[in-house]
Amino acid sequence: MCKGCVEGCWQPSRRHWWRAVRSPRAAARRRRGAHRRGAPPSEGHVIECGTVDRELVTGKPELGDVQVAYALVRRADRDAPAAGTILPNPGGPGVPLIEHIDMAMAAVDGGLLADHDLLLIDPRGTGLSTPLDCGVPDQDFLTLPRDQQRRTVTRCGELLGPRAAGYTSAATVDDFDAVRTELGIPKVVLYGMSYGTYLLPIYAQRHPDSVHSMVLSGAYPHDFDTLNRPNAEAVSLALQRICDRSGACDGEATVADLRAVNARLRTDPLPVDGERPFTLTEDKFGSLLFEAATSGVGADPDPVLGTVPAALRAAVRGDDAPLRAFAARAAASPVTENIDLYVTVACNDYPTLWSPDAQHPRPAVAVRGLRGAPGRGRQCGTRRPGDSAAGSGGGGCGHAGAGRALAVPGAATARQPVADPGAHRTSARTDSAAAPDVPSPWPSRTRNRSWPARTHWPAASTISSTTP
Repeated sequence: MCKGCVEGCWQPSRRHWWRAVRSPRAAARRRRGAHRRGAPPSEGHVIECGTVDRELVTGKPELGDVQVAYALVRRADRDAPAAGTILPNPGGPGVPLIEHIDMAMAAVDGGLLADHDLLLIDPRGTGLSTPLDCGVPDQDFLTLPRDQQRRTVTRCGELLGPRAAGYTSAATVDDFDAVRTELGIPKVVLYGMSYGTYLLPIYAQRHPDSVHSMVLSGAYPHDFDTLNRPNAEAVSLALQRICDRSGACDGEATVADLRAVNARLRTDPLPVDGERPFTLTEDKFGSLLFEAATSGVGADPDPVLGTVPAALRAAVRGDDAPLRAFAARAAASPVTENIDLYVTVACNDYPTLWSPDAQHPRPAVAVRGLRGAPGRGRQCGTRRPGDSAAGSGGGGCGHAGAGRALAVPGAATARQPVADPGAHRTSARTDSAAAPDVPSPWPSRTRNRSWPARTHWPAASTISSTTP
């Protein structure tokens, strides 16, 4: 549908997109600045594509620029003015949108595209918007050993240096507004899903005069538990519902089996064969299970989730084959994000829950933080990469217990896990003394000195508040 809009639009891999953006023709577009042209009508719509040049880090032209690519799908009824322009974001960070133009149109249609335009923008660092590549493997990052994950993120930070400060949610929404301005669109209707419910409220905060209305689906809470224990509860609830609704298993027994399997994986990891062999540790199992239990369950649940109760019961009885099969299948699920950008935005937006200059080992800080956290007896689960989604009775954060938890409340954030909604709203700061009051895509457990605190989240911290 988008052939001819922007070179490289339908190339099959992110590496091909990178070459397209770096092609001589793309370089010529970069010199000319903003570029627009029409595409042939498709299914009753005309699609206008182009790019807008933006500084990578505002006020620091020496750090380079990025091209922000867009595709403007015009309404079917061109005889009347547009009733509005819908600007969606499907999630991420790191998910390109122009590549998925068919799905985007289907998601917002239902008659809306008869009189509304649809503005699709690839966030900086993804798809056609100067895709970021700092050496983080997209498909394999989730299953890498934690030490290797940490080294990978360290190398990414070292490679980017001061340019890392350009990859933030705040910079992304500023790009969106620059595209809106370039196209002469007075206001947009924001439609956010998943991470989009984190990103687009930032747009509304920074550019309130540009927003007509906003729809959020699957919204991140404005106040949230920094230990992410609700994720563990979500996994347990999903398993219980599978059993209750199918009648094929006992929900409480399945959750008990989950605790037992996690306890074993904590000390006795399980090798998993396949195209990409890896070792199934407690934290890796938690990550894979959380993704299966929460991704697309409302519309298109992954059938692999239904195999979990039987796999857990078999593992408790000594047969690990079904558990290995689940892990191999879950790990092979295609990754839709540019993980380089996913990691970079998370490291920038989310304040580390320990000081990068701490003299005490992180496990000791973790234990101390967990002892002071409300509800510490409950298990916490965390979003990827590699973080446990369901704990195994006792304390800790689900990845091998408290002794190996890496992200806990601490002085670096000046916050504790939210016990009373609304009690922890803070005014954003532009230094590293306090955390910005914004929701988080995932706790960046792998951040270290390669991501200095003062360049870690300054862009996000310019948001004054997330109070509705």
